[in-house]
Amino acid sequence: MLKYYHASIEFVKRSTIIGYAGRVPSQEIAQEPAQEAAEEIRWLTADEQLAWRTFLTACQTLFSVVDAQLLRDSDIPHGYYEILVRLSETPGRALRMTQLAEASTSSKSRLSHAVARLEERGWVLRTDCPTDRRGQIAQLTDEGFAALAAAAPGHVDQVRRSLMDRLTPEQVDQLREISAAIIEGTDPDVTAGGCLP
Repeated sequence: MLKYYHASIEFVKRSTIIGYAGRVPSQEIAQEPAQEAAEEIRWLTADEQLAWRTFLTACQTLFSVVDAQLLRDSDIPHGYYEILVRLSETPGRALRMTQLAEASTSSKSRLSHAVARLEERGWVLRTDCPTDRRGQIAQLTDEGFAALAAAAPGHVDQVRRSLMDRLTPEQVDQLREISAAIIEGTDPDVTAGGCLP
């Protein structure tokens, strides 16, 4: 299905590719400031557009199958699994909520909702931060660690079959380097100090 989508000529005519503004009716871009702004945009080439769309499709497909496996076999959404993993890797299996949000690339509101669901399962415990009365710490419970340990083998097998086994060792290195470059270019500012909500 992907090859047919990419084969479409219309595929390279989307708004992120060079020349798109030139196909917009002239009355819609008649104002000089708008034309000047359009000239400053670094439109994607056809090759860049193809790479971008392929990357999007690959990510969405991979995350879909990984999430489906975790839900099917362990009744854990992938986002919740990542929270458990992040907590399991820290001293005392505990993190400030802001640190956990940054580590799991979640918004504060989304993380708060997820942690509340994990609390209902008895897998995470929230306590007040000793250095800031407004802040909270999330801690992985023994039950949560056991649930993570039970889910991990199936999850790792899915990641291996869907990604790692499809790449050469050199491609794995390239994937890591490319991913690091993407993260470096998009990493938001880290909130420093205190135990914040």
